[in-house]
Amino acid sequence: MKTKDFEDLIVWQRSRGLVKAVYQLTAQFPSSEKYGLSSQMQRAAVSIPSNIAEGYMRASKKEYAHFLAIAAGSAGELTTLSVLAYDLDFISQSKYNAIKNELLEIRSMLYVMRRKLIAA
Repeated sequence: MKTKDFEDLIVWQRSRGLVKAVYQLTAQFPSSEKYGLSSQMQRAAVSIPSNIAEGYMRASKKEYAHFLAIAAGSAGELTTLSVLAYDLDFISQSKYNAIKNELLEIRSMLYVMRRKLIAA
């Protein structure tokens, strides 16, 4: 059974918070990264709640599951980009761990939601 709106979904709320965290984090990157890693991280982060919302609004469970898979893919991309930002010393170990842990939880939530949709 669907919630009233995608905004009620905890995973959407959490991923929205992640977008804010990524924008705050990338604001500290070197200016030379404005159109590089910073921009890619921001786009990947924005893609997560956007695809959750778009999938929720689709007509079928199959389409919804597809968009949840895209959101999970964006979470995987953001995980990789965060590792690279850490490797390049753009973010600290503690900030990397915070983003990584939040992404792990969001990816897990997306996996469970998708599995339930496919099984239904």
